[in-house]
Amino acid sequence: MKRQALERATLFDSASGTLRPGTTIVVEGERIAHVTQEPIVVDDAERIDCAGRVVLPGLIDAHVHVTAVSHDLAGLALHPPSLLSAESAQVMRGMLHRGFTSVRDAAGADFGLQEAQARGLYEGPRLAIAGRPISQTGGHADMRPKGVQASMFCSCAGLGLMGAIADGVGEVRRAVREQVRNGANHIKIMAGGGVSSPTDPIDGTQFSPEELRAAVEEAEAANLYALAHAYSPRAVTRAVQAGVRSIEHGNLVDEATLREMKRHGAWLVPTLSTYVALAEEGERLGWSRAMLDKLEVVRSQGLRALAMARAEGVPVVFGTDLLGRMHDRQSGEFTIRVAVQPPVEVLQSATIVAARLMGREREIGQLVPGAFADLLVVDGDPTTDLSPLAEPAQGIRLLMQGGRVVRRH
Repeated sequence: MKRQALERATLFDSASGTLRPGTTIVVEGERIAHVTQEPIVVDDAERIDCAGRVVLPGLIDAHVHVTAVSHDLAGLALHPPSLLSAESAQVMRGMLHRGFTSVRDAAGADFGLQEAQARGLYEGPRLAIAGRPISQTGGHADMRPKGVQASMFCSCAGLGLMGAIADGVGEVRRAVREQVRNGANHIKIMAGGGVSSPTDPIDGTQFSPEELRAAVEEAEAANLYALAHAYSPRAVTRAVQAGVRSIEHGNLVDEATLREMKRHGAWLVPTLSTYVALAEEGERLGWSRAMLDKLEVVRSQGLRALAMARAEGVPVVFGTDLLGRMHDRQSGEFTIRVAVQPPVEVLQSATIVAARLMGREREIGQLVPGAFADLLVVDGDPTTDLSPLAEPAQGIRLLMQGGRVVRRH
């Protein structure tokens, strides 16, 4: 691939949260070769004049479900894998064109989708995958309705959001090892109740401390880490004490819980846009009254939890957790978060902070030599106004992933 040089760029230094005008970024193949504010000879490169516009690292969404092509999570298990894969490809393409060049799938996607994207068969963000979430019987990923005794779903192809049901330390270890065997990059544990599951209380705990520790140990044995779905102070505290790296959602946390997260070096991944979307659409989509009641409990506390996490110094990461046609609301997370976070901090949460959570800051999340050439050229100053990212169809002037120009206008 020919060298490319982005000239007269105002580079967003995601690590420091500052802008560096007059920067030249040289791309060789799929990687960044040089980043400099000094004169550099680029006669052999295709030259792209940024005209002073801001150049950002490609965005990262640290909590997505690319196979959640419908809000009917139980029904997804009945989709033919070939159809679900094709539908997921459309979800992935939408994410990329909104500027998300990398995502952390928090359960559902398998190594086949990951490989299809890597080979260029599907256009979409780079996928880091969890495989199937680990759930106890009756836990957040056990989607069987009340009264159903035996397993009624099959996720034999590894796609969809049905959990790997495990009870007891031995079963938990086996379930985690199965995800590792199938190429997981991280392990998802259901450590508390959820909105979309039919029978579990939102403020309940799931798995014993011994089971949680077993899951974390197995993840770490494979040089991976565990993330935990949890809302309540009890569920979050037990999960971080067991060693999970990140808490997903965490809407009901209090100051004491956040201090415990800080002590254990845990990260928080709020997913505020999904609650806004479901509050508007849940009843029309046929969600039960019990599910809608749980939704209101967590929706009303989301911004408060985010503000407290900032005050306690817990690193906060960008995530969305959207379902079905609600994926189109992904960029709305930027608008929601500025109610309690400065724009530059939201921007960092979707770049360098997310990359650090994933342990991939040398490759994604910042524009430095050796990193993937994933970048956005945007109008305005996103460190003070996130509207170019909240409205990406108009605000993103050039989108590049791995040195390939995805689109420009």
